[in-house]
Amino acid sequence: MTLTTIITLIIIGLMAGILSGLVGVGGGIIMVPLFVFFLGLTQHNAQGLSLAVMLPPVTFFAVYNYHTAGAGGNIDWRVAVIVSLLFFIGGFIGSKIALQIDQRMLKRIFGVLMLIVAIRLIFTK
Repeated sequence: MTLTTIITLIIIGLMAGILSGLVGVGGGIIMVPLFVFFLGLTQHNAQGLSLAVMLPPVTFFAVYNYHTAGAGGNIDWRVAVIVSLLFFIGGFIGSKIALQIDQRMLKRIFGVLMLIVAIRLIFTK
């Protein structure tokens, strides 16, 4: 691994971590495009790597800060448990589907989804 690659990984990791803690994004919105553009990974490789980075220990401190903030924190743990269980199942199903899709098509699907989200965030109150 070259020094340039290591520096790129450090920048991607810091950006994704800061944005994850700041606005709740990081994996798909930040890391996947940066892995593709700056490291030359395929869409499949970038998505898999993004998911691997977000394994449970990675978000522990960010979740802890939200949990301890204010009176009682900002996390409804009942909702978190339900969604995380279904996220676990959905992630398995989604990854199986993604690996069957051509990477060019997967990039387009990913890009359209990001555009839709961006437009809704910009133009809704």
